[in-house]
Amino acid sequence: MAGFRTVLIESPCRLSYKSGYMVVRKDEETAKIHLSEISSVTLHTQQAYVSAYLMSELAKSKISLVVSDERHNPVGQCLPLYGAHNTTKRIGEQLAWGEPIKKRVWQRVVRDKIRQQAALLADRDLPEAKVLRSAVEEVRSGDVTNREAHAARVYFQSLFGLGFTRDIDCATNDALNYGYAVLLSLVNREIVSRGYLTQCGICHRSEYNEFNLACDFMEPFRPVVDRMVDDWVAAEFDSDARRMLADLPNKVVSYREGSYKLGSVVSLYVQDCLNALNKKAGIDDIAGFEVR
Repeated sequence: MAGFRTVLIESPCRLSYKSGYMVVRKDEETAKIHLSEISSVTLHTQQAYVSAYLMSELAKSKISLVVSDERHNPVGQCLPLYGAHNTTKRIGEQLAWGEPIKKRVWQRVVRDKIRQQAALLADRDLPEAKVLRSAVEEVRSGDVTNREAHAARVYFQSLFGLGFTRDIDCATNDALNYGYAVLLSLVNREIVSRGYLTQCGICHRSEYNEFNLACDFMEPFRPVVDRMVDDWVAAEFDSDARRMLADLPNKVVSYREGSYKLGSVVSLYVQDCLNALNKKAGIDDIAGFEVR
């Protein structure tokens, strides 16, 4: 990722472009941010006016523009049509991925996700961590025994309580949905910037989902959102919680014997998965990460 700032627009203003900068005008105040510093822009108000010139320059710079609804939930994302100079070649590669390699990459993705879930439960001294650790090695190619769903049932009720489900209306689910939307937009950007289609997934294949591939690759990072929600969100999902989750790309994690921002790790993980799918690297070359 070139940029490092996640810009939140929370009050009525006008956004325009001038000489490499995004210009934010509010009443008598004006602020400028160089596009090279920006990784994404999120509109948390429906009274922000964005110039077509700025939208064009954001797309050229591969900067994601996320739009929220009246409840501040992300509902849309603007991405460049041409993320790479050889998009046609990349799409050809993607359409040629065979079922065996897709199933093996999905197996690795699911194992990485369950491993992260187990680590979070272990950090909370919850006994179900042992159950999830065992489930990691039970994941088969393509996850034909659906260990992912089994682990999710154990995991969510252990972390958020026996009465918790992902269907109920509560602050926790509001926060999770928001954090997952931020994560999805981050993964979408990485896929598009490399010239691939977000619609064509390796496991997620819904005809109604424009982001099947992003939904595949984001799975191991969901527990990072879960951890932040469990740490910070109380009875009400408020603006402070939204700001905290919107800054998800800047959370520092351990990766390849170093410390990296999550946005960079997402980028590298997506590239590892694509290399494996294109048989330019092995499945074991997909590097995992640890949350501090």
